[in-house]
Amino acid sequence: MTKEVIGDINLKMLEEFSEAHGISGNEKEVSRVMKKWMSPYADEITYDNLGSIVGIQKGDPDGVKLMIAGHMDEVGFLVREIDPQGYIRMLPVGGWWGHVLPSQTLVVTTKEGKRYQGVVGSSAPHGLSKEVKEKVIHPLDLFLDMGVDSAEEIYELGIQIGDMITPDTKFTVMNNPNYLMGKAWDDRLCAAMVVDVMRLLKADNKPHHCNLYGVGTVQEEVGLRGARTAANMIHPDVAIALDVTTSMDTPMDKGKNGLGKGVILSVMDAGIIGNKNFLYEMEKICKDLGLDINYDMMTVGGTDADNIHKAHDGVVSLTLSIPTRYMHSHRLIVHRKDYWQTVLLMAEFARRLDRDMLSKLKER
Repeated sequence: MTKEVIGDINLKMLEEFSEAHGISGNEKEVSRVMKKWMSPYADEITYDNLGSIVGIQKGDPDGVKLMIAGHMDEVGFLVREIDPQGYIRMLPVGGWWGHVLPSQTLVVTTKEGKRYQGVVGSSAPHGLSKEVKEKVIHPLDLFLDMGVDSAEEIYELGIQIGDMITPDTKFTVMNNPNYLMGKAWDDRLCAAMVVDVMRLLKADNKPHHCNLYGVGTVQEEVGLRGARTAANMIHPDVAIALDVTTSMDTPMDKGKNGLGKGVILSVMDAGIIGNKNFLYEMEKICKDLGLDINYDMMTVGGTDADNIHKAHDGVVSLTLSIPTRYMHSHRLIVHRKDYWQTVLLMAEFARRLDRDMLSKLKER
């Protein structure tokens, strides 16, 4: 039976966001992708000094400043060491679980932008002790096999210490077309959602009152750094951070939130307690639009909102979460319904946001 495809979603845009290579501190390629897709809907595009991209969609001259942010960086590695045989030792950038790495292919990007494929080495199970088989290998103990004879061949390719290493993964529409698989959904999926919010608002016949700042932040995976600098540059009145959360619907993860259930409002995480009036307003909009409402509460981990809400004298902030299977691995799976309902929610909030609403959000 053919499944109904949910949402007006540009798969080509998602493919380009997913397949772009850009770990923390190396987001330029992703930034160019975001600029390409955001440009038709932005009145102005600017950057902070760390490289976060900001697309401005103007409303009233004195309109409320609304910042919607998704981070552009992905987890990956840096070339840490090249041994005499040409094997590459890697330094993780962002959190990796050793179980997901052996025998996976990775791509090294050189200073000149050339890319070379390698495979993470692994041992054959034959003769391994039970203790070794059950042990998780630390990422620092793994190596990348580039299929060469020596370090000299590595250097001839132009590979050097500090070069970026990223997963070698192609975007895939799954057997049910509402399920989408790719790398870097954490958090490229949400950077793409920023573009779609701007697209929907641009298509409205009536302009919105707020001044919308659509942001692709940098260096989230290593300390939410771009969120801090972007928020200090924009000085927003209200902010929405978009990020993924663990989908709890697999045999390995049992919980309430899962793919295809719609909007997830984040009540709190390790770095922020969401503004309650903001939460209540989003609940109201969901009910008005007939969107599904779910909740997320995390005691570990955080999002860009953790730094944004502390900018200047404080920013009214909330995180919206998108459930994702297999986070921080080579291949993540997401659902179109969750993406689209969250885009619809944010666009409607931007339409309604004015000075009166801001006063209500700030009421203690």
